[in-house]
Order: sequence, then C-alpha cells, then structure tokens
Amino acid sequence: MSHGSTGPDGLSAGERLQALLTRIISEPARRDELSEAIRRDFTARHAVLVLDMSGFSRTTQVHGVVAFLVMIHQMRLLAGPAIDAQGGTLLKAEADNLYCLFPTVEAAVAAAREIMRRLSAANIDLPAGLHLYASIGIGYGDILVVAGEDLFGDEVNLTSKLGEDMAQVGQVLLTQSARAVLDPAVPTSEARASTSGLTLVYHRLE
Repeated sequence: MSHGSTGPDGLSAGERLQALLTRIISEPARRDELSEAIRRDFTARHAVLVLDMSGFSRTTQVHGVVAFLVMIHQMRLLAGPAIDAQGGTLLKAEADNLYCLFPTVEAAVAAAREIMRRLSAANIDLPAGLHLYASIGIGYGDILVVAGEDLFGDEVNLTSKLGEDMAQVGQVLLTQSARAVLDPAVPTSEARASTSGLTLVYHRLE
C-alpha cells in the first residue's frame, strides 16, 4: 500500500492508521493482529537523517525572529538539492529541523556532507551573525511512515537525539545500526554518552 494513497476502503493512509489504532483500543484481543497490519502497511527499511540548525536563541535575540526565519528558509533551499541528488525525500520540516529518508546510509552520508559543504559556502557571503550552522544525525532501520509526511520508530528517536542533542555544530553522528551497514572504509570514531540512565553508543563521521 502506498503511504500517501487511498486504499480500497476509500481511506487515506493516515485515516487507515488512525482506524487501526482505534481498533487496537476497542478490540484489545486483536492487538497482535492489528499491530502486524500496521507494521505491514506502513513500515519499511530506510536510512533516516535528522538535521538541526544551531543558534536560534542567539540569532533571535540579536537580529529578531524574522532573521532566523530567513535563515531557516535559506537552509532548506540549500539542503533540498543535496537531498534530491542522493534519492532522498524531505519528509517533514519542523521549525529549524529537517527529517529525511534515504534508500541507503551511504546516500544519507553523502547528502549530509554536501549539506555541510553548501552551508559553509553560503557563510562566505553572509554576515558573521547570520551564518548557517547545523548538526546531523543518521540512523537506519524499520521506519513507520504515515502518509508521506510523518515518521516513527526507535531509529527515528535515536537519530533525532543524535542530531538535535548530541551532535556539535558541523558534526554528523550515526547510530550503531547505521554504522553497521555503512562501508567500513568510511572513517568514523566511536563515542559513548549516558542519557536517561542508558549508555548510548554512536559514531562520529570523520
């Protein structure tokens, strides 16, 4: 079933998901069966990339919120071609974050490198206080995609944490699952961090 199409029952993908979730609540004895239907219809294996822009508070305080909105828009314009060139899909843009899907981790890594290169090139002509900076997380696994506009899953959560919380400006961090399927020749370094009582192992792209 296409994530964004209308099915034989006349429901859109998003409506079908909501209907299945409602049935899990109203028919608890069928939870396993209905959960499997959700996994079958909405889940596929992807590389996921989450980009987070840096400097919102500082830029807004000095230049105002409009200036930061312009920066977000410019970042999206610069990132779009890099995503498209690697066969990626910009699934969701929320505030200063981008959520993208790619067919392979190699494609996501290539897009991440190109995005960082494009941002650096743009900064040459921008005033110092309006430079574009980002951090990126990359994961890989079974991703639940809804109507081509939202995504869920353990790897999405881990990747978001890497891109938004763990990565420093200009860094690209990979989950263990992403590193496991990436060409071993691609240089990375392993790191660990404690978060919410758990030890998170990730890999920094060199």
